[in-house]
Amino acid sequence: MNTSDFLTIASAIVPDREAIVFDDRRFTYEALSERVRRLANALAELGVQPGDRVATMQVNCNQLMETYFATAMLDALYVPLNYRARAEELTNMLQDSGPKVILAGQRYVPLVKEALGAASDIQRLVAFDANTAPDGWLAYEDLLAQASDDEQFPAADDDDVTVLMYTAGTTGVPRAVMLTHESFASYILENVSPADPDIEERNILTVPLYHIAGMQAALSAVYGGRTLIVQRQFEPVEWMRLVERERASRAMMVPTMLKHLMEAAEFGNHDLSSLEVITYGAAPMPLEVIKRAIGAFPGVRFINAFGQTETASTITMLPPEDHVLDGSPEEIERKLGRLASIGKPLGDIEIRIVDEDGADVPVGEMGEIVAKGPRLMKGYWNMEEATRQAMHGGWLHTGDLGYWDEDGYIFLAGRAKDMIKRGGEAISPEEVEQVLMAHPGVDEAAIIGVPDEEWGERVRAIVVAKDGAAPTAKELTDHCHERLASFKRPESVIFVTELPRNPLGKILKRVLREEHGSSIDA
Repeated sequence: MNTSDFLTIASAIVPDREAIVFDDRRFTYEALSERVRRLANALAELGVQPGDRVATMQVNCNQLMETYFATAMLDALYVPLNYRARAEELTNMLQDSGPKVILAGQRYVPLVKEALGAASDIQRLVAFDANTAPDGWLAYEDLLAQASDDEQFPAADDDDVTVLMYTAGTTGVPRAVMLTHESFASYILENVSPADPDIEERNILTVPLYHIAGMQAALSAVYGGRTLIVQRQFEPVEWMRLVERERASRAMMVPTMLKHLMEAAEFGNHDLSSLEVITYGAAPMPLEVIKRAIGAFPGVRFINAFGQTETASTITMLPPEDHVLDGSPEEIERKLGRLASIGKPLGDIEIRIVDEDGADVPVGEMGEIVAKGPRLMKGYWNMEEATRQAMHGGWLHTGDLGYWDEDGYIFLAGRAKDMIKRGGEAISPEEVEQVLMAHPGVDEAAIIGVPDEEWGERVRAIVVAKDGAAPTAKELTDHCHERLASFKRPESVIFVTELPRNPLGKILKRVLREEHGSSIDA
């Protein structure tokens, strides 16, 4: 199934339903489909052929969705670029992907111009939102106005690549993940009901569309015939106003968004009662944050969706019923424990947890999470060796460490590269971080290993205190002393005002190691 069919099907079933609400613009499914056809024909006139790459650089907007579907209709490859990228990073991505056309928001035109020097394959430049196109650029709306709305008939197979999506780059140079039509379709067809004239849902989209979580949420909404309420970038007050005004029923959030939302001064001043489902993921969820959210959004069903770019998003899920904290004290305690998990594998995915030799580990023992299924990536673009290392033996090696409990729930233990080895003992940073964040004076915490001649590595905590709180290092080490084995306890604590994160809220451990990774005694 070609993913452009998602829009074709929805526009045939619910043509008059609002498909996208963005700023002061509203597009029905019929209007959105026409704009996509026009753009597809315009791109074809610019020379885009099957297999060519079409890149975009812009905050969330209706044009990004239009560009993806138009590119898919031409059997070309869509390349959503991170609008926070620096010129050097952008140059690397453009050289690597070699797009024939770039479409960008006007504020990013200077950055794209700076990065274009070595990107010789780029033939056309299109400005999304320019009233007057910059020199050498074409105006997006002019292209649509001048193009035909004739139907395009894609011929790509399920296994053909449709998206090159660059990873967040928390560990170095970003890699372009090759995602096929099946990568998206297998998840959506398995987990999303198709458009129905009698069922109307409204999704607010605030996760960036260059990220797999945003892309998957948007495609799911279109296939489901839902109205997509698009927020350029997350801002808590505007998010609440959009939910209230547009009566959004579904939301996808990352943990930092949910945390900032509940901490906003206006939280509680807006009618958010239309919300029925909040899905969260893309970064680990602190237990205290989700506990608070369950109380702050009564009646909302929460879903923890775990995955990565290489898996085309969700591979395990903690469903709404596991977020209902009722029953006997023992049952509540058990459910609280499960809130720290990422749930169970979805039906179309096989998951194992293996040791360094590839053998399955027993329940409760830590290993690497590996996955197999129809929607895993095809590989890394132009990186055969990296592909071979990540996908061998028929399994995708995710780089995430975790363990099973006796009921089949999976608990994360961190990234393999972040594990700390102290005196031969393996220490999960996430376990220590959760303990620290349970302290009333701690807002955020990150654990890193620092080199040590005697022990190999020792544990260091990087802590952000809550406003008005001033916990001491001794307080925090004493707090951990009561709750952790001796070798897991932080041996030093550094206080900072904020932790470095990527745009989706993942803590950049690489940056922390660079800034705070000197030895304990240094």
